[in-house]
Order: sequence, then C-alpha cells, then structure tokens
Amino acid sequence: MGMEMMRTMRMKKIAVYVVWALLLPAVGVPAQATKQARAAAAAKPMPYYYNPAGLNLVVLVPPPPEADSATAKADLAELHRIEQTRTPEQVAAAKRDENEENMFAFSTVLGPDFNAEALPLTAALSDHVKNEESVAGGELKANFPRMRPYNADKTLHPVCAVTDAPTSYPSSHALVGYLEAFTLVEMVPDRREAILDRADDYAHNRLVCGVHYPSDIEESRRVALLIFGYMMATPKFQQDLAAAKLETRTKLGYKTNVIRAQFH
Repeated sequence: MGMEMMRTMRMKKIAVYVVWALLLPAVGVPAQATKQARAAAAAKPMPYYYNPAGLNLVVLVPPPPEADSATAKADLAELHRIEQTRTPEQVAAAKRDENEENMFAFSTVLGPDFNAEALPLTAALSDHVKNEESVAGGELKANFPRMRPYNADKTLHPVCAVTDAPTSYPSSHALVGYLEAFTLVEMVPDRREAILDRADDYAHNRLVCGVHYPSDIEESRRVALLIFGYMMATPKFQQDLAAAKLETRTKLGYKTNVIRAQFH
C-alpha cells in the first residue's frame, strides 16, 4: 500500500469517527455501550511530557516496508538466521527483558543498587517515560498496521508472547528501551557507551524472541530520538530529570556536577 493511499484511508477513518461522534446522541446508543466507550477512553494513556499535537509522528514516520519488498524479505531471512543460532541463554535473557519495560532493565550496567525501591524519583521518571512510549507507540501501531513476522511466515517459531493483532511496527519494547536509555544517559553520562550498548541488546532481544522485524527495531530507535528531543525541550521533563539525576548519582556514588551527554 502506497503512502498516498494510506493517508487517504486515515482521513476517511477520521471522518467516520467524526460523523459517528456527531450522530451519537441522535441514534440512541444504549447506556451500557456509552459507558464502555467512556471506560475505553479513560484507559487510553494520556501524554505527560510529549505533545502529539506538537510532534506529529504519523507524518514524520515512514510506513513499514511492503510485505513483498526486498526489505521485508531480508527481515524474514534475518529472523530465520537468528532463530537457528539463538542459544538457551539468549532466549532466557530475551524473556527477562520482555517482562521489564522500565529504566531498571539497565541495572545490568549500573549494578544492583539501581532499583525502584531505592530510587523513587527515578522510578517515577521511568514510569512517565514508559507512558510516552505507550502514547506514541499506540498511535503509530494504529496508523501503520503490520502483521507480526510469525503470522506472515508460519515457519518461524517465536519464544515470547504472541498476538494476532497487526501491531509489529514499531516495536514498543525497543521504543521504551531507547527512551529509557537516552534518559539514563542524561543522568549518568559516565556510562554512556555501556547504556547505549545495553539498549541495543534490549531491542535486539525482540528479534531473539521472534516477535518483530529488524526494520521495526530500526524505526523504534529513530522514533525514540524524535520523542526524546521533544521531551528535552519540555520544562516538566527537565525538572523531573534533574531530580532523578541527583537521586541516582548520589545513591550510586557518582559526582553530581556533570555535563550533559551527546547523542549520535
């Protein structure tokens, strides 16, 4: 499906929603259905630092590769290669990462003292960053449906949780991993390279799981850079970041007067 056709479909979908909303009082929707709709809206994550109106990711992010494209075929070939060579240890590590979508996945870099119980301000910051992934990732997955690789190729054997929903693009785990990593690098630039290496490993584990394409992971990193750049210009984020930075550096024994990190 081409870009222009996808945009047209999105506009039609928006128009349908608008008409439905305008007609809702007139058609007499049952009270229970109205309550369910309200509950669903209430459950939808709301942005905390990132403003979707100020950073229109749907326009900035390209659609996923076409299913019959050379990129998609290369993606599947790489997943088969990973599946054939992954070790039990790699599978166990990938499963652990699947269940830890927060900044403390980086305790492998910063040590056991880097934990939520010891660092409440850092834990709160991590939760807010994870929330931004939910907002942005949910919007992109809804606008760019992509079949999961194990559904597109039944000869693949995923080892992590699966879904039939077309929510492969981008990878939520990779997106939150990079967002948390970029935030943590601002807090502990002393460990910049190790933190970014861990973020790459965390994202790669979605391929070890067999639940995402390599191109999903690549786009997740680019999206994370866009969102993080926006967040860095937000006073609320800067305030929370400064508090968490002081807390973490004090707890881990780092100097508190450090310069900012640089990303490439």
